[in-house]
Amino acid sequence: MDVEDIEIQLFVRAMQLRHGHDFSEYAPASLKRRVQQLVRTHDTGTISELNRRVLHEDGFVGSVIEGLSVPVSEMFRDPQVFRALREKVLPVLASYPQINIWQAGCAQGQEVYSLAILLEEAGLYDRSRIYATDFNDAALAAASDGIYAARDARDWSRNYLDAGGTVSFSDYYSARYDFIKLDKRLRRNVTFFNHNLVTDVVFCEAHLILCRNVLIYFNNALQDRTLGLFRDSLVRGGFLCLGTRENIDFSPAAGGFTDVDNALRIYQAGGTGARPLTR
Repeated sequence: MDVEDIEIQLFVRAMQLRHGHDFSEYAPASLKRRVQQLVRTHDTGTISELNRRVLHEDGFVGSVIEGLSVPVSEMFRDPQVFRALREKVLPVLASYPQINIWQAGCAQGQEVYSLAILLEEAGLYDRSRIYATDFNDAALAAASDGIYAARDARDWSRNYLDAGGTVSFSDYYSARYDFIKLDKRLRRNVTFFNHNLVTDVVFCEAHLILCRNVLIYFNNALQDRTLGLFRDSLVRGGFLCLGTRENIDFSPAAGGFTDVDNALRIYQAGGTGARPLTR
């Protein structure tokens, strides 16, 4: 084993023992790239020096968490997925008086607000509650603000229309200088809070869970455990939406789901592992 790999193992142990953050089951190649980037970003020269700061500088861990998470997304990312949610999932959820949705790994909130727009246009938002979670507090703060660079608005408008949008995307934000601020009405039924998929447990009964492009950073064992957490969180008949590069086929948890749209990674909970869906 080379010195850098040993340093990374020590980094993982330092984060776990000193700060309670467990990265031991992240995909090794992905974790290594991010730790190397942290060294460059903070100009520590070596991972060992990075480890020294992790151990001895209490305020440094926030910057490390920001570097290890991936708070990058966009409104209506993969528009065909949001069109499928609009056409295949929301009509089923419409029959229930209260809809609980968990957006896991919400990053800076773009997909949370995309979902809020879908619910608003389907006439379902007033009876929906979105629980948006991430382990990166800085990303959660940005998500709660709902302020984004104006340069992205054109692409997001195209995504919105491709996802079946019925009005102008600009109806949902106000622009000032180089930023757009999403309408506060989209925030009214969203709760942002810190939740770590690695260490935390079930906290709600959900009708829909979205966790897109998070599992690709976990190793197989952690992916399986996370899918088990989602299975246990969903009521029977509830839906799970993953990223288009992710799937459940390898996992023992797959027995708790059936395909809604396998190509778009949308599944429905059923079988012995799910709770009954009650009206």
